[in-house]
Amino acid sequence: MTTTMTIRLESAIKNRLDRLSAATNRSKSFLAAEAIREYVSINEWQIQEIRTALAEADAGDFASDADVKAFTDKWDGHAD
Repeated sequence: MTTTMTIRLESAIKNRLDRLSAATNRSKSFLAAEAIREYVSINEWQIQEIRTALAEADAGDFASDADVKAFTDKWDGHAD
């Protein structure tokens, strides 16, 4: 199922979308919907990761200072 939504774009962005539509042989609607799908997906993922990290932090689930030091000592300034 699809639905219609109206958005306002800056003229420069609309012009770029027009050119991209012509160059890719895709409708402006398709390109806009694809861009919104990708934006929503990335932001949903990011918000979930933040919530997960906050829950871990609230539970005290952190690497110890010794764990962090052992990890960083592996690098010791060398790019081996």
